[in-house]
Amino acid sequence: MKTTLEKTTQLVCEPEECLASLRPVRDALEVLSGRWKIPILIALSNRPKRFKQISKDINGITDKMLSKELKDLEINKLVTRTVYDTFPPTVEYASTEHSKSLNNVIMALKDWGTLHRKEIIGN
Repeated sequence: MKTTLEKTTQLVCEPEECLASLRPVRDALEVLSGRWKIPILIALSNRPKRFKQISKDINGITDKMLSKELKDLEINKLVTRTVYDTFPPTVEYASTEHSKSLNNVIMALKDWGTLHRKEIIGN
């Protein structure tokens, strides 16, 4: 018997074609891997925020981990860091136009997570 997910979609490709598609999938997973990157992008999706605002929005993340993840997201052009000439300096983080291309991916993950939760625990 097929699961709900198997009924709705199937990966259909020749073996060589499927193997060729693994590289971009690996690239995407490398950029978004870990527990915190997607929550950070969601926290920044509506407006720019300062470091402590992001930290408060994401329960459980340490300052060290938030700093590391923001740097990774900045390297991958998903987040910008703006330093304002104030005393003390004000630093603001914002999502980029490029990060908005992930909106459908994030929504698809949310939908899949909901289906998966129902499949596994019935909620």
